[in-house]
Amino acid sequence: MNLLTPLLDATLVIGGYPILWREIIGNLFGLASAIGGMKRVVWAWPVGIVGNMILFTVFLGGVFNTPQNLDLYGQAGRQVMFLIVSIYGWWNWSRARNRGVREPQETDPSRSIVTEPHDDTAAVQPKWASPKNRIGLVIAAVFGTVVFAMIFKALGSWGPWADAWIFTGSMLATYGMARGWTEFWLIWIGVDIVGVPLLLAAGYYPSAVLYVVYGAFVLWGFFVWLKIQRSEAVHGTPAVAS
Repeated sequence: MNLLTPLLDATLVIGGYPILWREIIGNLFGLASAIGGMKRVVWAWPVGIVGNMILFTVFLGGVFNTPQNLDLYGQAGRQVMFLIVSIYGWWNWSRARNRGVREPQETDPSRSIVTEPHDDTAAVQPKWASPKNRIGLVIAAVFGTVVFAMIFKALGSWGPWADAWIFTGSMLATYGMARGWTEFWLIWIGVDIVGVPLLLAAGYYPSAVLYVVYGAFVLWGFFVWLKIQRSEAVHGTPAVAS
């Protein structure tokens, strides 16, 4: 443990306030994963897993006795959830790519970030979730938030209700991303709206800043996926999941 202590305690002091390098690095991995998700490339998943492992230690500040000493069990728990769901997403996207999923060409130069025609790195076809799946998402969001709020409150989590929604919404958004549902971007927006005030109040400033960046990013990602989805619909690809 003595060998790990310098790594766990390494901080960057900004305005007299110590910020963990782990928090900065973990969020950068998360941002890279989000960019990969928008580009629909498989490497988004393993990159995200690395960030999840780092941030798990960050949000248990009280356990690791770090400058941010408030435990956010929902934030920490969702890193574990991300890891598990990311393994599924990694497998699902890899399987789709190996089956030879092809994406149509994007003709708008401003969208050059989107894959070129017949690019095998595009591992998923964006589509709307079916009405049945949407109902399932809403039920899961309400039920999950209530249940996890009670659990996190019992564990002594700081801000259990907000923490519970962030955990639940993150789980649903990640699952939706793995399924290729365009709605997953909108769920992330809901997570960001709650997450920014919670993280600012708890003193996790780099994560709060990244949430703001994510908010703008997911709006962009949503419209990128929506444009791809509409283009595929013209070429005969179903726009709604069965």
